[in-house]
Amino acid sequence: MPIWLSNQIMRAFNKRDRRQIRLLNDCWFFYYNRQWTNGTSSQLPRSKS
Repeated sequence: MPIWLSNQIMRAFNKRDRRQIRLLNDCWFFYYNRQWTNGTSSQLPRSKS
């Protein structure tokens, strides 16, 4: 998961903003599924944790 997306999700959880959490969750699954279906699953970006 990109760091910027992780930061936004954490901010939304801290604010208890359910609408933002759902939106970011949908964005993540869209991004993840798009990468997976393009055959680049081995090249998925990883967070630097």
